[in-house]
Amino acid sequence: MAKGRKKKAPIDEKSLQGFKYLRDIIPLFDRFHLVKDHHNRDLHYDQYLSFILLFYFNPVITSLRGIQEASHLKKVQKRLGVNATSLGSLSEAQGVFDAKLLAPLIPELARKAAPLEKDPKLKMLQQTLTAVDGSLLPALPKMLWALWVDDKNKAAKLHLEFDILKGVPTRGEITHGNANEKTNLRNALSPNKLYILDAGFRQYLLLEDIKKANSSFVVRMQDNAVWKTIEERPLTSYDIAAGATKDMVVQLGCKSKKDDLSFPVRVIEIHHKGDSSRPRPSRVSSKKTFRTTDSDYTFLLVTDRMDLPAETIALIYKYRWQIELFFRWFKCILGCRHLLAHSENGLTIQVYCALIASLLITLWTGCKPTKRTFEMLCFYFLGWADDEELANHIRKLKHPPPKPKEYVSLLANWRPGS
Repeated sequence: MAKGRKKKAPIDEKSLQGFKYLRDIIPLFDRFHLVKDHHNRDLHYDQYLSFILLFYFNPVITSLRGIQEASHLKKVQKRLGVNATSLGSLSEAQGVFDAKLLAPLIPELARKAAPLEKDPKLKMLQQTLTAVDGSLLPALPKMLWALWVDDKNKAAKLHLEFDILKGVPTRGEITHGNANEKTNLRNALSPNKLYILDAGFRQYLLLEDIKKANSSFVVRMQDNAVWKTIEERPLTSYDIAAGATKDMVVQLGCKSKKDDLSFPVRVIEIHHKGDSSRPRPSRVSSKKTFRTTDSDYTFLLVTDRMDLPAETIALIYKYRWQIELFFRWFKCILGCRHLLAHSENGLTIQVYCALIASLLITLWTGCKPTKRTFEMLCFYFLGWADDEELANHIRKLKHPPPKPKEYVSLLANWRPGS
């Protein structure tokens, strides 16, 4: 007789600790309590969100059934202000509650975050440094809405805006895997931002729209771009040290595209010198385009900022990599260990809660989230680490290190809006 899957041990109250931190954030969810309120529905939107946050910070909870089991624990009910709920109610919630209502909470929390230690040249900029990119999230074949390669290879796409100086996400949106990233950004443009974009956003009409939105851009341009040189600008020793080999003011576009961009821009050529002992691995993207494997290569940056030195433009684009590191953290460390929902709306709620969890780590620690910090928080929520041990870990992240008691007080007394 074939053996079935080994049954997991039941979740007990001793495995769930650290509720005071979640309790501090729960009031932010009060605004959702009456959404889709009905006399036959015991599970409210704010309670559903509390359960998902509990899922992210407690490794012993690995599924929707685990959340349902935890909901019957008296400690969970008392500390989070929830009631015991059924698996059917949790499954129904992904279609009942509107994910769009949760979206404004992400920039609201992001505004509370303080800027992290970055290069002083970046802090002098008057615009918000915003990296924009998209990342695929594997989906199940039965998720019919998650169009990507074919019926067997489904994916959703997370479109993300990321504040470079604060190290936090500021906007997120879930679509099917084939959704156009340029269109998504165009629909979400806002003023007073400096958008840092990779080569996938190199569309002249999009750059025109960014300028019309009273924002700026630094974007990597294709090597075969066509332009008419208006002026060649001299390079300083600092520019050359940053890898700049050319700095030109140009009118971009061939005959058929020259009207797409109505203003001159700068084209800065950057030579990247890599480590020849560590060649870049060849990989194929979802669009079957190959990347160079050379450790040394040259690329072009286009910007409308005429006032910044070439070295600063190169530095700005270098920091675009922070959004790639965040995607790695988001998917590999924080991770959707298990899809709690299969609908587009339900997955969006889950992803928004994951972004909120990441923002909470930054607010609690004052540092960008790392694997070690997330592990320590999980240890704390499991009851394996106490207040002092968590505070000691956070103290090591800060320079100069504050006293442990100051962090204990800060975390214990933090309230939304403080």
